[in-house]
Amino acid sequence: MARRTRRPWRIGTPVVVLLCGGLFVVSANNSQGTDLRPGRYTDLASLVRNEAQDYEKLKQRVASLNAEVARLTDSVQDRQVSRYQDRIEKLKDPAGLAPRSGPGVTVVLSDAPESVINATTQNLNFLVVHQQDIQAVVNAMWKGGARAVTIQGQRVVSTTGIKCEGNAVQLQGVPYSQPYVIQAIGDQADLINSLDSDDYVQLYRAQAADPEISVGWSMAFEDNLTAPAYDGLLDLSYAAPLG
Repeated sequence: MARRTRRPWRIGTPVVVLLCGGLFVVSANNSQGTDLRPGRYTDLASLVRNEAQDYEKLKQRVASLNAEVARLTDSVQDRQVSRYQDRIEKLKDPAGLAPRSGPGVTVVLSDAPESVINATTQNLNFLVVHQQDIQAVVNAMWKGGARAVTIQGQRVVSTTGIKCEGNAVQLQGVPYSQPYVIQAIGDQADLINSLDSDDYVQLYRAQAADPEISVGWSMAFEDNLTAPAYDGLLDLSYAAPLG
């Protein structure tokens, strides 16, 4: 009588079923009720809006926690803590953590009009505002003795980062579209002289006056500007070498 052999599927099928069941359990545990393979974002505007909303929520959370820390700190009756608190209060203004008001200057940068973009033979990179354009204006304002600077109403501090993000500029983690409003509080004559003498700003303004480029530039004196206190994160994140 021929010996019956055990067919492989009789062993393989239960093993596959067990493995699939294990994967379903792991996936359900990791997803926590969310989609592990969400659809791709096809709408950049929606993505920007969602990111900005998430940032605002985190900012509000940080403000709430900072207020709680301040309340707890004030309740501590200790001379050393009081001395540190006095030092912190003195450093708040130069660090941009206190609001500022006074006369100043407003500069507005914007992309070239659509009519120019559609008709120009120039490199299209010349027709839009880049992060280095904004940085050049801000740096010239600091050189002119600005006591406070804002971009799109957001206070600029030593940790502020500006970078291009598609057709927008990201400031402190939030994307903004043009036109870009840059304001500085300080001596108006010194601010104007610094902007007028800056080589990069001069080049930008020359391109603004070129009909084939026509990037936007406007500058105005302001009798009274207000720069809000910086309310974002102050911690620095950086890479560290291994070993």
